[in-house]
Amino acid sequence: MTERKRDFLTKPIVGWALYDWANSAFTTTVMAGFFPIFFKSHWSAGADAVASTARLGFANAFAGIIVAISAPLLGAIADRAGVKKKFLAAFAALGITATASLFIVPAGSWIIAVLLYSLAVIGFSDGNVYYDSLITVVAPKDRLDFVSSLGFAVGYLGGGLLFALNVWMVLRPETFGLRDSSEAVRWSFLTVSIWWTLFSVPLLLFVREPLAPFLRRGGKVLRESLGRLGETIAHIRRLPGLGVFLLAYWLYIDGVDTIIRMALDYGLSLGFKSRDLIAALLMVQFIGFPAALVFGAIGERIGTKKALLGGIFMYLLIVLWGSLIKSKEEFYVLALMIGLVQGGVQALSRAFYARLVPAEQSAQYFGFYNMLNKFSVVLGPLLVGAVALLSRSFGLSQAAASRLGILSVAILFVGGGLLLRRVDDVRS
Repeated sequence: MTERKRDFLTKPIVGWALYDWANSAFTTTVMAGFFPIFFKSHWSAGADAVASTARLGFANAFAGIIVAISAPLLGAIADRAGVKKKFLAAFAALGITATASLFIVPAGSWIIAVLLYSLAVIGFSDGNVYYDSLITVVAPKDRLDFVSSLGFAVGYLGGGLLFALNVWMVLRPETFGLRDSSEAVRWSFLTVSIWWTLFSVPLLLFVREPLAPFLRRGGKVLRESLGRLGETIAHIRRLPGLGVFLLAYWLYIDGVDTIIRMALDYGLSLGFKSRDLIAALLMVQFIGFPAALVFGAIGERIGTKKALLGGIFMYLLIVLWGSLIKSKEEFYVLALMIGLVQGGVQALSRAFYARLVPAEQSAQYFGFYNMLNKFSVVLGPLLVGAVALLSRSFGLSQAAASRLGILSVAILFVGGGLLLRRVDDVRS
């Protein structure tokens, strides 16, 4: 075994990657899987399908605004005080607690469900600021593509395995001593919180965060962090490539995240059965595991930028195809296409950005990265919800309105791809 291969077996890399295994359970079972379905059938029972879609989109937008506002400053504080792991643990605890609390929300209480879901998304998303930034601690620059892809690949596998168990619980509740599928969905939220907790431990144990360059307390940390935040903004403005990449990322990753969060709700609006949609989501997870690793290898071979542009073009085709589908078989084809590119685009974006920023200020810069991510998540769901509602007001059917809503996401991929073409591919 070569020295280069042994590098990928280190405890810090494994511990770091396992956090993706841990919190991807929230992405699959809660965010993309059962929450949209349960929200529509249980917590928003009796509401118009387009109205419930808009509620879900607005909930994602609210959480995105909170994360976008907080991420850059908290990232600067984490860098200055050397508390990336502590901040990660705190936000993970928020997400875990809010997810577990969904278990006790009664039927019809959509406002409480939306509030807890928003808190869980905030915990998940803000925690990822510090998780993403720690990649500069565990991975050398020349292996960022592969290590970043490894994290996403492990996340797809871990999230998919728990989701498969949760689907089994819902389809065969009696096997687990549960009364019905609704009770099984509620218990699945608890399994996510337990899974997320257990597999967060390796990162906290094995990833050693460098000591802060200057140890300060209280107001000094805040003042210095605000000053450093201003320096970062000025640095981004002085480097056109970095600023253009962030703008491109803001657009195209919004399209990716919007599809993740709204795909099942879209399928429900077209009249597809929940079981068929769940099966499609499982397909995405298990295809995404090897596909993310392949994307990492492609990025190392042909360049991260070229691989990213290929993934964005594939997403444009996905949106166009998605607006035309009429059968569950076509939805499965859509799931196959998403699984092939979803993890790769996310992983290579993180690796591309990590090469552009100074490692000692990684949390601060990844705060901006995630700020744009979350501001884009504000735009995408709002775009889908607003276009669908506007189309419905003009007398279009529910299905037609939903198709136009999902088609509107194409704007984000076109804009992001055109901007990314202007950025140089930085290689170490």
